[in-house]
Amino acid sequence: MRHLWSLLAGVVAAPLAWLLVSMGQSGSSSTVAGWAEARRYDTVDLIEPAVYLAVVGIMLGVIGTLRFSPLGPLVAGLLLIAPYAGLFADPLAVRDAVPDNWSVFDRDIPLLVPLDNGTLPLLGALLVIATFSVQRWRRWPVASGYAPEPLVTKDDPDTLPDLITAPGSLSSFNGFGTQPLLPDPDETPTVPSRPAGTRPWSAPPAGVAKRTDK
Repeated sequence: MRHLWSLLAGVVAAPLAWLLVSMGQSGSSSTVAGWAEARRYDTVDLIEPAVYLAVVGIMLGVIGTLRFSPLGPLVAGLLLIAPYAGLFADPLAVRDAVPDNWSVFDRDIPLLVPLDNGTLPLLGALLVIATFSVQRWRRWPVASGYAPEPLVTKDDPDTLPDLITAPGSLSSFNGFGTQPLLPDPDETPTVPSRPAGTRPWSAPPAGVAKRTDK
C-alpha cells in the first residue's frame, strides 16, 4: 500500500513542480531584471516567486528523502527528465507540445522556461538518485516490545576519601592497595613450660646427675 501512495505522490508532484518552478523562475527573473533596469529595488516584489520555489524544494525534498517508498521519487524524476530527453530526438516537436498560454490569477505561466534552461532534468536527476538509497527499500523497524535490562555497575570507591570512608575499608587499607595487612611476627622469645608443681628455684628432679668439681 505504501508503494501505491508513493507512486501517486510522484505522479502528482512532477507536473506540480514544473508549474511552480515556471512561476517562480519567471517571476524572479523579471523582478531582478526590472531592478537592474530601473537601478532601484523593492525586495517585497521578490517574496512571491521565492515562495513558489521554496514550495517546490520542500515538496521534492519530502518525496526524495522520506522513507515511504522509492517508487515516488523514481516516477517523479523520470517524468521531469522525459521532456528534456525528448529535445535530443525532436526539440521543435517537444516545444510545440508544451502549452504556452496558461495563466493563473491573470499571471502567465511560461512552462518552456524550466525546460529550456535545464531545471527540469536537474530536479529529475536528483530524485532518481534518491531511489538508490538502500534504506528506502526496507520497511521501518517494528518495535518488538523487548526492553533490555539496565546495566548495573558496581559502586566501587574511586578516590582516596571515598575509599577511606567506605564501610570496612579502614581495616583493610594498607596505603598501597586494598589488600589486608599481614600481622607482624611475634618476636617475644618463648619459654619452655615447666612441670606442674615446680618452681624456678626448686632443686632439679631426682635422677639427674650432679656436676662434680674435679
